[in-house]
Amino acid sequence: MISVSVAIKVQFYDLDPMGIVWHGNYPRYLEQARSALFEKISFGYRAMADSGYAWPIVDIRIKYVRPIDISQTVTVTATLVEYENRLKVNYIITDTDGAILTKAHTTQVTIDRANNELCFETPAALVEKVRRWL
Repeated sequence: MISVSVAIKVQFYDLDPMGIVWHGNYPRYLEQARSALFEKISFGYRAMADSGYAWPIVDIRIKYVRPIDISQTVTVTATLVEYENRLKVNYIITDTDGAILTKAHTTQVTIDRANNELCFETPAALVEKVRRWL
């Protein structure tokens, strides 16, 4: 499948009072990787909006394996694993040594923005972009 990795330098404002990344900031890290993934296939947020469809996240699962602290730069790898009926993206967050810190996945469905109805198949505009990369 299609993958992309982004490096993220942990910032002070990402931390909780115990000095580790607050759990609520992990979705922001995943979003950076997911955004880069769709930019890679030329279907970033602007193209999504122009297509007439939206892809809201309906499920997010995060498995915190090891904490991330201020001294770390992490790599977030996003991999598109499903795209025909829904979008499913798997994520792995690793440290500079390659140790797994976090595993996650998101699921998105397609909504027709003209009538706010759920689509049971991914629109051709996105399917074509994905298939060009496979």
